[in-house]
Amino acid sequence: MPVRLLLAVAFIALCTVGIGFYLSAENTGRFAWLTDALPGQATASQTTSSPTAASTNVPSQAPPPTEPPDNALGFMLASAAQQYAQDIRYPAYSLPLTEAQAEGYQGNRFDPVALPLPGDGTFTVTLEKFRFVADEPILVAASVTGQQVVSDTMTASLESAANRDILESGALARSADGFYEGQLTAASEPGEYRLIVEARIDGDTVRHASTLTIEPYLGDFKGLGDPDIRNNDLVIPVHFDAEAPGYYSLSAQLLDNGRPIALLNAEKRMDGSSNTIDLRAHGTVLAGKQVDGQLHIRHLQIRRLPAQPGDRTDYGFGPDEGYTFTPPDLESLTDTPASDPESEQRAALFQKLADRF
Repeated sequence: MPVRLLLAVAFIALCTVGIGFYLSAENTGRFAWLTDALPGQATASQTTSSPTAASTNVPSQAPPPTEPPDNALGFMLASAAQQYAQDIRYPAYSLPLTEAQAEGYQGNRFDPVALPLPGDGTFTVTLEKFRFVADEPILVAASVTGQQVVSDTMTASLESAANRDILESGALARSADGFYEGQLTAASEPGEYRLIVEARIDGDTVRHASTLTIEPYLGDFKGLGDPDIRNNDLVIPVHFDAEAPGYYSLSAQLLDNGRPIALLNAEKRMDGSSNTIDLRAHGTVLAGKQVDGQLHIRHLQIRRLPAQPGDRTDYGFGPDEGYTFTPPDLESLTDTPASDPESEQRAALFQKLADRF
């Protein structure tokens, strides 16, 4: 019995070595434990891989995939540590803004959609904004460029994005400057809608589709309170009379002579007991800045957050001109990173792991 067991073990070992030897020809990197142990075999492989032999006996093969660098994981860990370090420096309620970022955060802006026409022509529809309040007029302007022959009027229709039902339609008349202008009314339930503008161009009907949303009335902005310094924050009270109780999120841009400083955010439950939401600008975005006169709050956007899963988020916006205010003395603000123990621990952990690579 021991003899049979010994023979079985020897047979299994022989099969394992044989299979490994067979596969090592195509997978030298994965079976280095075998090829390194057989230096004679490596020499034979070099002989058969000479240019002459490769051109006559061995079919051409694609080069093996490039292995990632040895420090790729270390790089990823260092990047994560850097991101957490950024989170430590600036609190989420007060983030620095560049010019490009400030333009992207302007909120209720409609980007005109240009429909290409034959002969380098375009059919463009423009709205003054993207989100409208219920019962608010929707001013529509359209234009056609190129050598096309266009009718004197166009038709604008507002239809539901869900079922394509037409809710309202009207004519766009050509003005003296060549634009087509008209007006619809956002007299529909809150939601997403499609604006369809039809025109007769070169004898054919051409449809232009844009997207807009209708929002419920959320309330009114009532200006600013007196700003003050608390801890390492410039606190800017914003007065907002909410139409209905709920959780609201307010964001706005802080500017100095048109130059963006920070994007400010705050959340609060509004239940009628208070109509003030405090925006805070942290010292990391204000310390050391030379503020000339007044500061400016613009692009105020307020959102009523869903009361339960499945509810939509409703949007409202402050006055286009925003609000100006005279700040208190900012000398006490310091460029001290915000304290976030959780982010600090994560940053230290990722940096410790990255240092091992």
